[in-house]
Amino acid sequence: MSKAETPLEQFKRATSSTVKAMAKKSELSVVFSANGRGLNGDELRLPMPAKDLPEEDVQRIRGRADSASLRLRYHNTKTHQKLKPTDSQAAAIFDSVEQARCEALGMSRMEGVAQNLEALHEDTLDQLGYGNAVTSDDVPLNEAMAVLAREALTGRRLEKTSAKIAEIWRPNLSQEIFETLDGLGEHVADQAQFARALQDLLGQLDFDLEDSEESEAEEQDDQDQLDDTSEDQDQQQTSEQSAPMEAESSDQGDAEGAPDDGGESDGQQMDGQGQESAGSPDQQQPEFDSDHNFSAAHGYSSFTTQFDEIIEAQDLCEDEELSRLRELLDKQLSHLQGVISKLANRLQRRLMAQQTRNWEFNLEEGLLDTARLTRVVTNPLHSLSFKQESDTEFKDTVVTLLIDNSGSMRGRPITIAAMSADILARTLERCGVKVEILGFTTKMWKGGQSRERWIEQGKPGNPGRLNDLRHIIYKKADAPMRRSRKNLGLMLREGILKENIDGEALLWAHNRLLARTEHRRILMVISDGAPVDDSTLSVNSGSYLEDHLREAIDLIEKRSPVELLAIGIGHDVTRYYKRAVTISDAEQLGGIMMEKLAELFAESPRSTDSSLESIKR
Repeated sequence: MSKAETPLEQFKRATSSTVKAMAKKSELSVVFSANGRGLNGDELRLPMPAKDLPEEDVQRIRGRADSASLRLRYHNTKTHQKLKPTDSQAAAIFDSVEQARCEALGMSRMEGVAQNLEALHEDTLDQLGYGNAVTSDDVPLNEAMAVLAREALTGRRLEKTSAKIAEIWRPNLSQEIFETLDGLGEHVADQAQFARALQDLLGQLDFDLEDSEESEAEEQDDQDQLDDTSEDQDQQQTSEQSAPMEAESSDQGDAEGAPDDGGESDGQQMDGQGQESAGSPDQQQPEFDSDHNFSAAHGYSSFTTQFDEIIEAQDLCEDEELSRLRELLDKQLSHLQGVISKLANRLQRRLMAQQTRNWEFNLEEGLLDTARLTRVVTNPLHSLSFKQESDTEFKDTVVTLLIDNSGSMRGRPITIAAMSADILARTLERCGVKVEILGFTTKMWKGGQSRERWIEQGKPGNPGRLNDLRHIIYKKADAPMRRSRKNLGLMLREGILKENIDGEALLWAHNRLLARTEHRRILMVISDGAPVDDSTLSVNSGSYLEDHLREAIDLIEKRSPVELLAIGIGHDVTRYYKRAVTISDAEQLGGIMMEKLAELFAESPRSTDSSLESIKR
């Protein structure tokens, strides 16, 4: 040890050594920063303590270090994902109790680790405000189950706030649940057996769980069939396309490390022309057409579309990284899941009520119409009358959620947008409504290969849009939500969120909807600002992108069968969209999305035939 080493440096060195030893990962990098964010691959970020090393800082940081070390040592991500339920609230409980299992293995063997973790848990629960909780509505179920699981697995007496949470929740849980919690300790050293026992616990908590292994097999079969169909469609389309767009390879300096875009990542045509016979956009993705929506006659153009891409979320990130990001998303919003789930259940009840609200009378079979029994009493020759509920034409609907993936959405807005989209998609799926989730951004900040090409050609005047588009497919309309769920975690990845060119993204999402065969098509846009791309606006008028957005909105609202709705987060989108709402806080997003969709479904769908014919011209 160097004589010049300060107490702070000694603490950091000792903590790093302890983490690597406990995790049994000598290659792990431990970094101390102002906003330590936990594990990220082979890097653990811990908060930076004050220079005088106050006791509360030291114990809290040691607690975080111990928690991460024990997870690295005892947790297997593949096993976890294989057995994890798809329901968001059940998944949150599953994650929390699994973390309690990893920590219990260390707490039972090392008293110092136990004290550090108890201090960390108390500090975290107090920061979330649970120390002031009065009823079970004040504490999410996943937090309560984590507290009760730690108590059962370690046998240690709970600290102040943890004890209060346990006291609040105990009367709401059956004796059978506590017996199952006690039984979890038998499997604490075996993650797979522990997870299966935890699934039994979730069943006792009234969560409807699919058999994980069976659903995985079904999912793989579905995916194989979908892949075969897509391959046939793609081969047929390739033979018909005369001028495919060249895609950029991933080794061209892209910060996200996108894979080779030679296949499904090619740019898509933004023209709705001829698409009513094209089938599902999930099977066929036409290329960008720079001569239609962006022609000079409309005052908007792109310098080149050669480097634009439409890419699926899983192609921008390794599967393990996606799983980690999804877990991070769930943790960040664990305290909101209960609120959003209640809103989703309310939406589902409203939608299902609308589906079965019409009756047909005077039928020869069905339910007995008791209101007409008096006719039979007064005249026995009258036959019995029956009635039947008739479903509305409601299931033949597809909804697209188009989410702004710009840099200004970082933090709470993008996190809540992702979770709200997740829960909304699963809610509508249960009602028979298909949902597509899309995102839009650019591949680079301040230009990219488009700008480089423009510079190489001598910077000609009026170049138009001067950045490379990146349009992301998080969930296809025909794919079940369980298959796409973890894709939404990509929105939390560093470097994904860049510039926003709203007009072209809006037309892209719109034209995907036009290619659908559903009778009713709804497009919901979620954004927090006007379109901004420094590279484009530096060589065009200041309203260049905004003017094109207004033109795209006008086209859809006046001439398209697609119903358009926008939600602005901290930004007034009512000046662009006729049907829009602006919220001041991202926390309101989930409720507003549910409410506005419920209002749309309560209305009659827009007439399709005339507007579709109009937009084709």
